[in-house]
Amino acid sequence: MTLAAAFTNLDWVVVALYFVLLAGTGWVFSLRKVTSDREYFLGERNAPVWAVAVSILATALSAATFVGAPMESYTGDLTYISTSIGPIVAAFIIAAFFVPVYYRSNVTTVYQLLERRFGAVARGAASWTFMIGRVFASGARIYIAAIPLTMILYGDLHADRGAMLVAITLIMAAGIGYTLVGGMRSIIWTDVIQTVVFVGAAAVSVWVLWGIIDRPMSEVLSALRDPAPGAGAPSKLTVLRTGVDAGAPRLGFDLSQSYTLLTALTGFMLLNLAALGTDQDLAQRMLSCKSAAKGAQSVILSQLITVPVVLLFLLIGLLLFIVNKRPDLVAPPAYEVAAGTKVFPQFILQRMPTGLKGLMMAGLFAAALTTILSALNAMSAAFVTDFYRKVRPALDDGHYLRVSRWAVVGWGVIVGAFAMLCVAWHEGSGETLIQFALKVMIFAYAGLVGVFFCAIFTRRGSACSVIAALAVGAAAVLLLEPLLFSKWAALVPIWSDAGTSTARTLADVTIAFPWRMTIAAACAFGVCVIGNGKPAVDQTGGACQR
Repeated sequence: MTLAAAFTNLDWVVVALYFVLLAGTGWVFSLRKVTSDREYFLGERNAPVWAVAVSILATALSAATFVGAPMESYTGDLTYISTSIGPIVAAFIIAAFFVPVYYRSNVTTVYQLLERRFGAVARGAASWTFMIGRVFASGARIYIAAIPLTMILYGDLHADRGAMLVAITLIMAAGIGYTLVGGMRSIIWTDVIQTVVFVGAAAVSVWVLWGIIDRPMSEVLSALRDPAPGAGAPSKLTVLRTGVDAGAPRLGFDLSQSYTLLTALTGFMLLNLAALGTDQDLAQRMLSCKSAAKGAQSVILSQLITVPVVLLFLLIGLLLFIVNKRPDLVAPPAYEVAAGTKVFPQFILQRMPTGLKGLMMAGLFAAALTTILSALNAMSAAFVTDFYRKVRPALDDGHYLRVSRWAVVGWGVIVGAFAMLCVAWHEGSGETLIQFALKVMIFAYAGLVGVFFCAIFTRRGSACSVIAALAVGAAAVLLLEPLLFSKWAALVPIWSDAGTSTARTLADVTIAFPWRMTIAAACAFGVCVIGNGKPAVDQTGGACQR
């Protein structure tokens, strides 16, 4: 039976019911007329803390978690969960320092804060950096969501790029259409519904997998501790690695590992400071709360509830490993098991009972749509608030609302186009889906977090240093990308092997993406504080001062 045939009419009915539920939610919120672009982007600033927290959770996790997190534990272990330390630390920093500043400034986009510190030029540069970075991040996640959709539509594990184009187009069309309906109010409540759907789908997966395994817990845990009997393979239950071995050369730092205690407290903390505090996509959720205190509570709560959800998806990967790789415990599947990127979608289509397949795919679409809805709304907000209103000031609210909706369509087309580019980019990267999805974010995030740190924690900086910092952050990330890094770093000698004449160069060092984020953000901050900190000459052009 092909993968397409495995998805029955009943499964399509379940998926259709899910979309009917979404449409109904959008219709309810469309009954109350949205009269201004500010209300469209922030709602009425009366969303409850728990709903905003769930909305942040839904947006931050996305299809990358639904498909990628099981892949992490299936091919590796549980160390990905240790990186949750960084986001929790970041959430407390944002709650204490970022959110109060945003509410006192009464901003619609967080980049308005930069205008007050450095002038309109700095605000515009940061806003454009966000929009380009959000195209990268959302495009990568849409690409990941399209992988299982092509498996359903074409019944093929090895669908070509034409099939991916069709899948990406369908996902983007659904996302654009829904975003146009209700703005931020509908997005937050839709995120709540979609979170229930995709977390419920994950819980159902665990239940089905455990039923297939049908072995005592002690045997399953033993098999995970010794995943390849006799081969000495490391335990799949490893949760934490420090990233430091004091007995190893060069102080024992291993920059090649992505998931360690050190990367959690550096790269992942900075990544989430940028995501939650400087990315309009997530920050606008906190701004939709009634007060700064409630906004702060929402960001902390969102990161605390993320941990068990990620653990749930990692558990799926461990159980899939038992089902597919331990024939001594479970009869092997009657089909050829796919590669890691497709192993969970393949299991859904091949082993899930009819009806539950539809629920699982609805969960996947829920994860994908949370990414699209929020991203398009945020990019539209940044474009209209930070640019269009400057070019066409003093027009009526209805005009800006219409432009906001056209901006949603325009950004949707651009995100879809970049998602297609990600098909080729990821194929040549050799990275897991989650690593790829996170890596593309740091091109914009490195510069943004450096600039916002300068704006909030120092009195330094200027319009010119902001622009330079954003450029340096992106350039540093690009230079640290493995393909480019291997070229120029080969010219930099750093040590010689003891007892030999063999010289080593910087190119012999593998730098994982969290360390790239740390290095690039530090460079951006260092450049931004070079500015002399004098007030902008005016609020329309800003000052370029050293």
